[in-house]
Amino acid sequence: MKNRYLIELRQKENLNLNQMALKLGFSKSFYEKIESGSRKPSRNFIEKLLAVFPNVDIKAVLKGAP
Repeated sequence: MKNRYLIELRQKENLNLNQMALKLGFSKSFYEKIESGSRKPSRNFIEKLLAVFPNVDIKAVLKGAP
């Protein structure tokens, strides 16, 4: 199941997949797997996401829905 929260966050920031991945310090393929739902967000991913976007809702990120 796609992670709607991450998709909406990326779109709100006007970033494409590659730009979002680079901003967080990940490869596009790694980020795309998390956004598409084929991979769960790791602790490292959550930490980097919070460093760049301190106001994200971690529960929503883990649930995949806003």
